[in-house]
Amino acid sequence: MAPERFVFAHLADAHVGAWPRDPAVRAALRESVLAALRVVAERGCEFLLISGDLFHTPVPDPAEVAPVAAALRSLVEAGRRIYVIYGSHDYVAHRTSWLDVLAETGVFLKVAPEAVRAEGTRWTLPFLVDGPTGARIAGISGRSHGLDRSYFRAVDSEAFRAEPGFKIFQFHAAVEEYLPASLRAHIHGIRVDDLPYGCDYYAGGHIHYSYEGEGPGGGRLVNPGAVFGTNRTDLENGIAGRTHQGLVVVSVGDGRPSVEFVDTAPRDALRLVEVDVTGQSVAAARAEVAAKVEAAEAAGAIVFPRVRGTLLDGTVADLGLAEVARAAARKGAAVHWEVRDVAAPGAAAESVSTESEIEHAEIAKLLAEGGPAPAAIAGPDADAVVRELLRELGTAKADGESRQDYAAQRSRAARKTLGLRAEATG
Repeated sequence: MAPERFVFAHLADAHVGAWPRDPAVRAALRESVLAALRVVAERGCEFLLISGDLFHTPVPDPAEVAPVAAALRSLVEAGRRIYVIYGSHDYVAHRTSWLDVLAETGVFLKVAPEAVRAEGTRWTLPFLVDGPTGARIAGISGRSHGLDRSYFRAVDSEAFRAEPGFKIFQFHAAVEEYLPASLRAHIHGIRVDDLPYGCDYYAGGHIHYSYEGEGPGGGRLVNPGAVFGTNRTDLENGIAGRTHQGLVVVSVGDGRPSVEFVDTAPRDALRLVEVDVTGQSVAAARAEVAAKVEAAEAAGAIVFPRVRGTLLDGTVADLGLAEVARAAARKGAAVHWEVRDVAAPGAAAESVSTESEIEHAEIAKLLAEGGPAPAAIAGPDADAVVRELLRELGTAKADGESRQDYAAQRSRAARKTLGLRAEATG
């Protein structure tokens, strides 16, 4: 008989391997993830849900994977079960990812192993049963640019809903009703009513912003937030207390879940510094940058100076940033610079768009100039489909992969992205 009371953990968006050019920040992220996994053991959690983006890329640096994989293996050896879905970063349709490797070695149980589906194809929601607790666990993996939205609209979850016991649904998608105001203009997600009705716990991920609410039918709808974060905005939100950075511990009693957010990111060690150099000479700006960084330095600290504005003379290269970083290192601190909004004399400071914004603008321009779009890339999801298509076609040839196999893989991936039938062979 399944127990009436049990405890499980839920995390998402660990992004192990992020910050690839900054070893100190990457190490802080990794330690935040390892601290979260220690909480799973210390709190006696029966199982762990990972709702996507455990890794920042499908195939991250093995040196980043190794300590996390070892910690996960220790949980499994201690009797914990780990249930995982892919996120938009660690999913790849045509190649093996680290999630696949760890699943094959028995570390993970993949909750949503379904293949990419053509839009509108009706499908039945599979689920797993956690034996010791009797919990039923189902999920839908994430895909880049929100291309998983059609999966929610086409799923048949009746068999899952009819199951007895505590029911959990994992997903990696933005829920529009719970988007913070700053993201509403940039993300098109699913609605609460798109989720399968009647689950007891909805284990979300994706937006790096924690929330707790109600799913369809009244079950708890929870996003734990990113464990650490992948950019300055994530860190700002965490330090300001706008979002949690860690995992959620869920206590179930008589079929009802109660939620506790546990933060594991080293917020005290993260120091955000703002420097506006507008109207300053290089000498004055250099002195101010050095003084503000020095004020934030401490052994073990990571300082994130953001320098912006238009200088009276000189360039960013004249600010002596490398020297400032070396001085901080001598005190045991690391520095992660953001200087993209600094302009030289005679040029207005112009914020550099993110890669995603540039990509979006260029695709919109191409779609507008190209005449009537084919049906496969028409409609409100055209931008997302084109970006996913470019991602699939731009994948590099794997070592040992023949040109013929590579071409065939690209063709299959492209046709899946476009929702087209596979080419006939014979």
